Amino acid sequence: MIVSSIQVGQVRTEGDPQASDPNQKQWTSAFRKSPVNGPVMAGQTGLSGDSVANEQHHGGIDKAVLAYAASHYGHWRTEVPELGAHPEFGPGGFAENLTVDGADESNVCIGDRYRSGECLFEVSQPRQPCWKIGRRWQLSRLTKQVAKTGRTGWYCRVIETGRIAAGDRWALVERLSPQWTIAACNEVLFAKTKDAELVEQLKALPELAAEWKESL
Repeated sequence: MIVSSIQVGQVRTEGDPQASDPNQKQWTSAFRKSPVNGPVMAGQTGLSGDSVANEQHHGGIDKAVLAYAASHYGHWRTEVPELGAHPEFGPGGFAENLTVDGADESNVCIGDRYRSGECLFEVSQPRQPCWKIGRRWQLSRLTKQVAKTGRTGWYCRVIETGRIAAGDRWALVERLSPQWTIAACNEVLFAKTKDAELVEQLKALPELAAEWKESL
């Protein structure tokens, strides 16, 4: 497994505040990410050069870094032709900081610790898809499709800070809860009928972010 691409972005405002089309309305976000050439510092609250617009729902220690599976981009290009035809669609397209080759929601677990570059990352929670995914690509249905497919990505804490660069290995060094993959967590959260026992088991994980426990 390797970190195939690293992206950061700054807060920007775009769109038309008078637009009636939700996909054209004004919005403020750091969703748009650009590739980083060379090493970048990863601190406890994120990567150098990256920012968040809504600090209530984004950023912080539990959401320091967003990771996404590189393999998902091929699926999206096939399943959503509008994305496949978009010249800007590629790594960073889901606002992730780290695009990881060889890892996805089926083989990443809550509490996993990964060594990459000088850093040690700990998986804290699945990403909960928000409306900004659809707004970025002007496809209102896309946010629901992300949740339905389970291709959500996942957040990490930065346990040991340092430099990381595209091409660095993404090496698993510790796994505490192999039964709680990101995919399994998503199934519990998005289930039409909640399994109370599974909800309580998941909430009991000390490594799971408090915000996600509240959502459960």
